[in-house]
Amino acid sequence: MKTGWQTKHLGDVAVVGAGNSAPQDEALFEDGTIPFFRTADAGRVRFGDIAESADYLNDKGVKGLRRFAPGTILFPKSGASTFLNHRVMLGVEGCVSSHLATIVADEKQAHPRFLLYFLSTIAAQDLVQDHAYPSLNLPTIAGIEVHFPPLAEQQRIVGLLDEAFAGLATAKANAEKNLQNARALFESHIQSVFTQRGPGWVEKHLKEVCEKITDGTHQTPKYFDEGIVFLSSRNVTSGTIDWDRIKYIDTKQHLEMHKRVAPRRNDILLAKNGTTGVAAIVDRDTTFDIYVSLALLRALPVMRPRFLLHFINSPAAKVQFNKRLKGVGVPNLHLEEIREVRLAFPADLKAQDRVVDELDDFREETQRLARLYERKHAALEALKKSLLHQAFTGEL
Repeated sequence: MKTGWQTKHLGDVAVVGAGNSAPQDEALFEDGTIPFFRTADAGRVRFGDIAESADYLNDKGVKGLRRFAPGTILFPKSGASTFLNHRVMLGVEGCVSSHLATIVADEKQAHPRFLLYFLSTIAAQDLVQDHAYPSLNLPTIAGIEVHFPPLAEQQRIVGLLDEAFAGLATAKANAEKNLQNARALFESHIQSVFTQRGPGWVEKHLKEVCEKITDGTHQTPKYFDEGIVFLSSRNVTSGTIDWDRIKYIDTKQHLEMHKRVAPRRNDILLAKNGTTGVAAIVDRDTTFDIYVSLALLRALPVMRPRFLLHFINSPAAKVQFNKRLKGVGVPNLHLEEIREVRLAFPADLKAQDRVVDELDDFREETQRLARLYERKHAALEALKKSLLHQAFTGEL
């Protein structure tokens, strides 16, 4: 540790407490003006200053509850959000949920924002004994060791980190905006393709352009460590088939399921339960079976499979799917509803190919920007960790 730095427990340089149980009477939130901060509010910010909450208490609601001043650090200590390691600081006075620890710095020893940055380097996973029940008690939090220099040096470090993190946030926001713009442009273009149409286009139901529209087995399978690949709707939620998170069934089940449907290359798999209306194309010659949560569409010779795929994943198709959803709780698409969905397409297969090529190019550019964003996001997060490491080892 650098000369002049000290090591103390968090409880020695701050008051570590907790919020209050949330009032249960909805009347106590009516026309409320005093923010009541919960773990979900911290989750929306993740790190930094927080000034708004989803719920606000009225004067009756805050009676008997402690209010916390601006500068109080909130540290999730119980529930699933504990392991997300969100660290936020109140920008306004408010009340706080009991699922959050409250940390009020002794400003004669520790700069509040210095503590905020330091606590962002502390992983709850390293403090919790039973990971099945994520929970931290206040003595454990108060026992966190804090390494810190004199106040003037803390102030200097905070100034450097504030400036650096603001720049990183701007860079991340710009990258996100570019990605959103690219995705919006693709959505707008694909929408225009399937709504404006052109000369030589015709309109038909899906059942008129598909040789087969069916679904997978209605029986819950027994899974094995190896065997025949078995896919469900969770394997197509991204618009491509996830061949990594797969399950396996034995040969006996496979032979029975194949009597109902035998998927093959260029078939379209459509999620019809849960995350509905998302489709992927079978892009390899692999023997596998599917669950009832997937519909299988096999195009007739009048329809290019990839044209059908682009249509099903288009906003024009999603409007129709959403109108046809059935069920309460978990939405689902029935096969008869899928068969009645209408699509417009060029009767000429070469014209379909041209549309597919154009949309594939658009999608590839969007995916390229997504990959670029992911790399930039990872680089920015790595830079944050590097800056924090330097800050708390006296190298900044």
